[in-house]
Amino acid sequence: MSSAPSCDGDARHGDDDLASRLAQTATEIETLLDGLLVGEVREGEIVRPARLLAAMRHGALGGGKRLRPFLTVETARLFGIAAGQALRAGAAVELVHCYSLVHDDLPAMDDDDTRRGRPTVHRAYDEATAMLAGDTLLTLAFEVLADPATHPTGEVRAAMVLALARASGLGGMAGGQMLDLAAEGRFDDGAAATLSDAEIRRLQAMKTGALLAASVEIGALLGGASVAQRGALAAYGRALGAAFQVADDILDVEASPEQLGKATAKDQDRGKATLVQALGLSEAKRERDRLSSEAVAALEGFGAEADVLRAAARFAAERRS
Repeated sequence: MSSAPSCDGDARHGDDDLASRLAQTATEIETLLDGLLVGEVREGEIVRPARLLAAMRHGALGGGKRLRPFLTVETARLFGIAAGQALRAGAAVELVHCYSLVHDDLPAMDDDDTRRGRPTVHRAYDEATAMLAGDTLLTLAFEVLADPATHPTGEVRAAMVLALARASGLGGMAGGQMLDLAAEGRFDDGAAATLSDAEIRRLQAMKTGALLAASVEIGALLGGASVAQRGALAAYGRALGAAFQVADDILDVEASPEQLGKATAKDQDRGKATLVQALGLSEAKRERDRLSSEAVAALEGFGAEADVLRAAARFAAERRS
């Protein structure tokens, strides 16, 4: 790692670069996903059902900030890995994220009608198709990561698969969703639970933070980061993920449906456990900013090369959609 921290001018330069690099990565990920979600049958497949493919495309294409693949690409860039080499790994992370959104929107989960300003997959198609679309986006993610086209070394591919599986599974995103449903009072006596500050942070670290942190970890694996570098990047990813979720909770209270492209104020209506609920709006905003600063500080040893990642941590806290 470089020993020189970035100066204020470098930090501003990172903020300037962020928008253009985020937009570029979003465009490249869109193109890559579009190419993966085609009707052409791959080796070992029999047929790709048209309705299922259309639903997958509806859930994965045409919107989103693509922050997760951006984090993978930019982390890999720290170690000299060209964006083109990291995009497939980033696309795998994004496929898992898209699967989670398709399933989260289902009537059995959050029962949302709109996502990214469009009908959710189960509204555009039907519930059964949406469930299968989510399942297939998830399995496609691991197919992409395991493919030698993503990285020539099997050990690196296996490490990335392991990181993504743990972040998205029982002890990560899916487990966090179960804790969230339980806190809403979906089971037992039906009463919403009152979670402590620590319990809310744990839930959010699993449901949202784990996949964001894995996005960074996968970039570090691609780059061959040292143990120390991976530790610093892990701290960055955890803090950024936490800041992102608190910002999301704040937006649910303050933003309009038009800004977010989906319904707002639903967390409070469902009795969801959030830090806004636990700390109050003003204190939640201070915590969001503290976590963003913690993420920036974790990158101190990387010097100016990490300014775009620092800007991403600020963006996670300051975003308005």
